[in-house]
Amino acid sequence: MAVRAKVKDKLMHLRDLAMKVAGVAQDAGKYALQDQLTPRDLVAAVTPNGTKAREQVTSYVDERLKRLISTRLAILEPFDGFWQSRPAQCSPGDRFWCVSGIDGAINFMRNMAEWTVTISLFEFNDQGSAQPILGVVHAPALSLTYLAAKGQGAIRVRSSSAGDRREKIMPSTTDTLAGSIVCYGMSYFPEESKRALDVVAAIAGGPADIKRVGPTSLDLCKVADGTYDAYFEPNLHQWDVPAVSAGAVVVWEAQGNLRQWNGGMIHWRRENDVVASNGLIIEELQPYLHQLGGAALDDRAEPEGRHAAVENAGADEPRQAVQ
Repeated sequence: MAVRAKVKDKLMHLRDLAMKVAGVAQDAGKYALQDQLTPRDLVAAVTPNGTKAREQVTSYVDERLKRLISTRLAILEPFDGFWQSRPAQCSPGDRFWCVSGIDGAINFMRNMAEWTVTISLFEFNDQGSAQPILGVVHAPALSLTYLAAKGQGAIRVRSSSAGDRREKIMPSTTDTLAGSIVCYGMSYFPEESKRALDVVAAIAGGPADIKRVGPTSLDLCKVADGTYDAYFEPNLHQWDVPAVSAGAVVVWEAQGNLRQWNGGMIHWRRENDVVASNGLIIEELQPYLHQLGGAALDDRAEPEGRHAAVENAGADEPRQAVQ
């Protein structure tokens, strides 16, 4: 009985913590939104040091965001530090914050509303596997915030001049690929984007609509809230971990499905071909993904080191929400 009460208290703490972290993301998002609204030349000119002007602007905003968020999180609850700078040896129960800059940099630079700020919290379990247990995805220009914590379900917060409206979210109930709404993401690397476009070409005519908006974290959340029935993207890299991990918790806690194209689990230490769905159309969609390269990433060599062994094992097992 005492153990059960302790677990319940721990989960409740996570829920309260998620609300506070959402506040951190919202405060940081205000600064980023001000930066987006600042007039700038959108020509992708190459600077003397070889970087594009777009990359310089987003890098500046990213660094400001990361500093602000990291400082606030360290004050709120430092835990064991940050995911990107975690030690080589980690123990069960260790927790690390994972902070992103702008997810959706091109949308940000082009004054589109679909970009986000994300925060997640990783925890090492008793098997030595690191799993995200808290996720916040904030879209400042859309006045939307998604948040979820292990065992606590997922909610969407709509902000307006009349106040905040909180809603519990869940995936759609569409049960066939025909008539569904599917979205996809793709890299700016030609060989990677071709894999996504091959799948789009293969399923064309099946879904009612196939959309490409982005970014990754927001696409995942839109599967979680039923806006989309499925989302897929190949070759998500290690620098995508902050966005994917935050969105992953939202999907899982909304009772959605998130896996690799070949049905395998998400690996937090290497590239992933990701597919998220409502869990009802995945059997129809997955053959296209697997046939068109779902096994490609699994054929690559495992990364070196202890983290490779522990973080690739059961890192994205779905979790049931406590009602």
